[in-house]
Amino acid sequence: MNCPPLQKIAISGPTLTSIIQRFDSSNGDVDGLLFGHFSDLTPSDLPADDGPDLSSSCSDLPTVVATITSFFCSGTVNSFYDSVGRLDLNALRRFNGDGVPPQSLIGWFVGRRRTPLRPSMRESSVTASLSNKALNLVSPDDPLSSSLSFPPCVFIVFSTPLSDQLIHTHEYRAFQFRQSAGVFEPKSMDVVNIGPLFRGHYSAFSPSSSFPWLPCGLSHPEDKRSESLNQMRRTSKEQQGMDLCAEGFEGARLSRLMGSEATNYTSDLEGLYGKMLAKLEGLARLVEQSSARVLEQENRNVKLRLKVAGLE
Repeated sequence: MNCPPLQKIAISGPTLTSIIQRFDSSNGDVDGLLFGHFSDLTPSDLPADDGPDLSSSCSDLPTVVATITSFFCSGTVNSFYDSVGRLDLNALRRFNGDGVPPQSLIGWFVGRRRTPLRPSMRESSVTASLSNKALNLVSPDDPLSSSLSFPPCVFIVFSTPLSDQLIHTHEYRAFQFRQSAGVFEPKSMDVVNIGPLFRGHYSAFSPSSSFPWLPCGLSHPEDKRSESLNQMRRTSKEQQGMDLCAEGFEGARLSRLMGSEATNYTSDLEGLYGKMLAKLEGLARLVEQSSARVLEQENRNVKLRLKVAGLE
């Protein structure tokens, strides 16, 4: 098996950010497997032309795109290989067998802090072994073995800046391993749902506020008598929603905070903002606590996987 030159490597925004998040939240360097598929974009119905085809040599080359759809992060390094780059096929089968078809393995990645964005000698050895032994991940009698049209040839390096910066950033670079030449070729990585081309997807977005629409003025008693029962119930429900969002500030009090008379109620406005900020602060603490619990659970899952794989 020999994979032709890739035009590019595509990955979705959520998948890319998930890999970066796992790398960022780990205690050290990490590695993992990349799953997806190869797509041959070469047109199959070329127009007939009796004249000389000067671009025949170019059209013979298939246009292949590698699309990353999911990944497995081990939470550590040397998870399926040893220190000299020899593969542990048993570990690979375990990592590759959790509901993921074996033919979807298209490569692997490594995340290391403050290092150059180029493959090391050990990573070159791992990638070469992965390309050569891809068929060993499945049984020869398995029909999936005949569907491995391309070997796993994608390799991505994630890293952090070599020096401290005010803005926390992550850097990455994608490569294709050319088995015939035994070299890595840098490839562009296309984040398929981020960028100017996808801004049109959000043009139909209509922002909505959690504050229900209420008239600024209060209804007089004689007006309420003319209202239907359903309208009174709807108004009462909306008023309850408003009171829930702005606790302690009923409709009449809120109406005074708008218009030219608002300057006379500065203290009320400051009180409203103070309560809103207190609510936001409480929500931020809840999010921080829940994120810590999620991270703790992820660390437990990683330790459990490593224990099952016999790596801990």
